[in-house]
Amino acid sequence: MSKRVLITTLLALVAAMLIPQTATAAIAHKSPFNCGKTFNANNWYPGHRPSGSIDWQDYGSDDVNGETVRATAAGTAYFYDAGSTSYGKWIEIHHSDGTRTRYAHLASMVRAAGASLSVGQGTQIGAVGSSGGSTAPHLHYEQRSSGGVVDTSPTVDGVTIALGQKKPVTSTNACSGNPYTPQEVCGSGYSVVDSAGLSGGTTYLLYNSGNGYNCVVTLKSVSLGTPSPVSAFLEPQGESRVTDSGSFGYYAGPVRLSAPGQCVRWGGSVGSSSYTSPFEHCG
Repeated sequence: MSKRVLITTLLALVAAMLIPQTATAAIAHKSPFNCGKTFNANNWYPGHRPSGSIDWQDYGSDDVNGETVRATAAGTAYFYDAGSTSYGKWIEIHHSDGTRTRYAHLASMVRAAGASLSVGQGTQIGAVGSSGGSTAPHLHYEQRSSGGVVDTSPTVDGVTIALGQKKPVTSTNACSGNPYTPQEVCGSGYSVVDSAGLSGGTTYLLYNSGNGYNCVVTLKSVSLGTPSPVSAFLEPQGESRVTDSGSFGYYAGPVRLSAPGQCVRWGGSVGSSSYTSPFEHCG
């Protein structure tokens, strides 16, 4: 390499080291509660472990106990159960930038301990309780770095709660529509192959090429979070129809059946609006 080329290369390397690198945008977290709900975010100090974690507590006359808990940002949720100790029933969500959030002392979880679930921002993951080492119902919440360090001044729905602060936060989570996707409901490996619009929702047909299963789910777009009649069904040709129906807050299903190489009839309903397909998708 000539001296001139060597000098040019070195200057370019030095310049690259001196130019500031563009930072990855931080994930914006929303409140872990239903749209419009207001609860106190208490970052009490000292004595709270780990320092910087938030206790979500009652606000005014609204009791937090039993409230639906939602993912504050999208990611993969992992479910755990420490029994009557520590966090009790708890969930950790790993986000796309490597950061994590934790939700503890839950009364219930949407999956059993040991399971995982791909979630969007606003996906329901559990309900507030007082499991584990809790002395009163509340939601213990943490925001952690990719290295596991707890953020001592977490920001939720645009509100930063520093150590020693207690602030009411009103949720904007899941305000724009159904927080679930058909892929989330049916599970890993399923892709949408057809859909039908309903008055008040949509029914979807999905297929998993890895195992030959079809899946049907009906997602509501009205009365979200409030139980109301909704159904989903799947019928491989020559076999019995399987239906999931009832009063549900967000969706009916998943109805999964093995149907490799078979035609299927599928559909669902929201209230009085319904759809039934012909036998189709026979490949």
